Amino acid sequence: MTTAYERLEQKFARIAVLNEASAMLSWDAAAMMPDGGGEARGEQLATLAGLAHDILCAEEIGEDLDAAAPETDWQEANVALMRDSYIRATALPRDLVEASVRAARACETIWRAARARGDFAAVATALAEIISLTRESAQILGQALGLSPYDALMSQYQRGITAADASAIFARYETFLRDALPRAEALQAAHPREALPPGPYPEAVQEALARQLAAAAGLNFTAARLDRSAHPFCGGTPTDIRITTRYDEADFASALTGVLHETGHALYEQNLPAAFRRQPVGEAAGMAVHESQSLIIEMQAVRSDAFLSHLAPILTTAFGKPVTVPALKHRLRRVARSFIRVEADELTYPAHVLLRFRLEQALLRGDLAVADLPGAWNEGFTALLGITPPDDAQGCLQDIHWYDGAIGYFPSYTLGAMAAAQLMAAARKALPELDAQLARGDVSPLIGWLATHVHALGASLGFNEILTAATGEPLNPAHFEAHLAARYLT
Repeated sequence: MTTAYERLEQKFARIAVLNEASAMLSWDAAAMMPDGGGEARGEQLATLAGLAHDILCAEEIGEDLDAAAPETDWQEANVALMRDSYIRATALPRDLVEASVRAARACETIWRAARARGDFAAVATALAEIISLTRESAQILGQALGLSPYDALMSQYQRGITAADASAIFARYETFLRDALPRAEALQAAHPREALPPGPYPEAVQEALARQLAAAAGLNFTAARLDRSAHPFCGGTPTDIRITTRYDEADFASALTGVLHETGHALYEQNLPAAFRRQPVGEAAGMAVHESQSLIIEMQAVRSDAFLSHLAPILTTAFGKPVTVPALKHRLRRVARSFIRVEADELTYPAHVLLRFRLEQALLRGDLAVADLPGAWNEGFTALLGITPPDDAQGCLQDIHWYDGAIGYFPSYTLGAMAAAQLMAAARKALPELDAQLARGDVSPLIGWLATHVHALGASLGFNEILTAATGEPLNPAHFEAHLAARYLT
């Protein structure tokens, strides 16, 4: 006879397998699928979502949750996460779940072509459908969870952080940026640096370097792939990681740093607790935590003085061009007001997130019509950074998230950047030889520290609980500000 808890583990493992299949189909849609496959892929993903929903909503799940007797702290945390999933699932009708998946897949397919042409009108109707369905889901979830609709969406990506929390953090940062940005620009102008030699930087060489650097950071390529997509991402499963990037032969830096960013995500997934694989408590602790793991690699470690001194001769040899540390700093640590979020420097990046955070809340409330999004985007961008996107491809069409149904996700990026700075400060105290190790290209001590203090915890703790355990305090934006001041204001 199995216990109630054991039956729950079995059911949630089955749900996890269905979600893994969906993750692979989503990767294929972004990296391999021909354009004509979009409609069928939407139906496949909707069917898998419906099957997972049916399992989760079964009456016996509720009965076993009431009867479960967890014997360890991990099992207790697992049951709590199971119950949260059950409440969410039983609140939402299956038809709404499947319709949302179909709409997201259809809209994402249209977005690909619309983005290439800078044609927002082509995707506006499909986006409006996503907003309508998301609003309906958010209202239902908010009532079931005792949260506002937007907080209910945010909690799908990072539990324990509300819109009020994020608003206060972002307001503080907006004040910091207003002073720091012109100061950083003035310092750069007063101390010009040399530029990288002009391209071309062959794609094949970039890809080989990306693989080399990712493997050196610890990524196991016997359980991972590197491919191309319109929007870089990390997906798949802990034993079958899928990373994508995009290449520009005029500029190698975007692809390489993008792959190392996604490698941070991948290492987190590969180091999650194997004993609780396919259980809620064995998953990542949320997307803000996930972003902290990608950004501590890309921004904190790889762009440090120490690592750049290791990287410059490797790039010089690979490309047959003189790549110096000052030139790398100029490319990778240059502050510039720019339009594309994924290419923004770390000082201005939070402004890109703040804009999206405000706009998606307005869309969800109905205060902003989808048809008015391009104008609101340009107005908000100009207010934050003083420049106006020349077209929608460099404005409201640049990110996949809204067009793929991910609303409430964007705050995780900047919360993760702040957490990365806080974790790096703690790691430096724990690892006094870290800079010397990075100068040799050895990221393993940092990865080992993260594996112990973040990865191995899975979802047993929340965002602020993980930070408190690792650093002694919940999220404190002062660490991020201190990092930026040291790097850009001195």
